[in-house]
Amino acid sequence: MMKLKNVLIVVKDIEKSKQFYHDLFGLEMILDNDGNMILTEGLVLQEEKYWKDFLGQEIIPENNACELYFEESDIEGFVEMLERLYPEVKYVNKLMTHSWGQKVVRFYDFDGNLIEVGTPM
Repeated sequence: MMKLKNVLIVVKDIEKSKQFYHDLFGLEMILDNDGNMILTEGLVLQEEKYWKDFLGQEIIPENNACELYFEESDIEGFVEMLERLYPEVKYVNKLMTHSWGQKVVRFYDFDGNLIEVGTPM
């Protein structure tokens, strides 16, 4: 049976992105393969220059076509950490509560990849 193995996102500065995903989500590097980096939880970072060469097209940041979703029960603590470590982050929405009671925050990483962090459903 086939299974989804990884999700790849394109980044300009792989070291800066590795630090960002480690600081906020605790992801660790599993493999560094010259412009491709596999992190725990199946997230792969690929340097933009390789992706551009492969596609032969420009990368469109903040295209809002997909989202990385994380769950965190201490969402207020997460938001405090996010604001302390990365005050320059661009928000789609600051911490809010949906009508069904779930609290969420949405923001972009440095490369315009959309991230949502919500309380467990």
